[in-house]
Amino acid sequence: MTELVLGAVAYDAKVVPIWDGFKAYFAARGLPFDYVLYTTYERQVEAHLRGHVDVAWNSPLAWLETEHAAAAGRRAEAIAMRDTDRDLTSVVLARADGPIATPADLAGRRLGVGARDSPQATLIPLDALAAAGVAPEVVLHDVLVGKHGDHVGGERDAVRALLAGTVDAACVLDANRLAFAREGLLPPGATRVVLQTEPYDHCNFTVLDDAPPAVTRLRELLLAMSYDDPEVRPLLDLEGLTRWLPGRTSGYRALARAVTASGWLAAWAAGRAAR
Repeated sequence: MTELVLGAVAYDAKVVPIWDGFKAYFAARGLPFDYVLYTTYERQVEAHLRGHVDVAWNSPLAWLETEHAAAAGRRAEAIAMRDTDRDLTSVVLARADGPIATPADLAGRRLGVGARDSPQATLIPLDALAAAGVAPEVVLHDVLVGKHGDHVGGERDAVRALLAGTVDAACVLDANRLAFAREGLLPPGATRVVLQTEPYDHCNFTVLDDAPPAVTRLRELLLAMSYDDPEVRPLLDLEGLTRWLPGRTSGYRALARAVTASGWLAAWAAGRAAR
């Protein structure tokens, strides 16, 4: 069987042991596998479109970029995703002891968001606020732009700014809000939820219509993994899931609406065409 090459983004040092572990697991089951790490999702999307990798581990924004580019005569497919990437929400937080209790209270206020390309901490919550008729002053926390918010440093900085009083509210993934509370970054009772977005999905394995037949075997191996298997569990723990699920694209509607309304996708496509 021909070696299957995955593209992934190096958003954290743990990415290397994650994919080294999967590489060994797949090879032991007859699937020659390797991976290439990219510094940004935009580089990864371009590499995938040019055939440098066979499958991409994509952020939701990278999925939409790939789908948009493939619409010109090609087809993109999401073949698998984590159980933890389905039905996520973002929240807008305000200080519990402050005056902001509803989205309308954010009018004229400073709103801390994550990196400019973060679906969960910027694009989706800003679109939800716009739908509610609210346009606050946006304060970006541009940590590692190009990694689409996978590195949650921007969200952490937004929360720190909220607690310090330099912004009036902050946008975070709801799961990260809970994680920040466990870490002690968010003291109990310090904040209130002002707005919660509609559910949306996050990462997926993306292939194009010229992908080699080996992607079928990759999908089979992923979906067959069991968290009860002691060999598999450490890999799944590192990647933050309990099981792989078939890919779906219905959960990207909120982000698609956000990148269309904001002009993000059009600007990305124009920049790509100009290169």
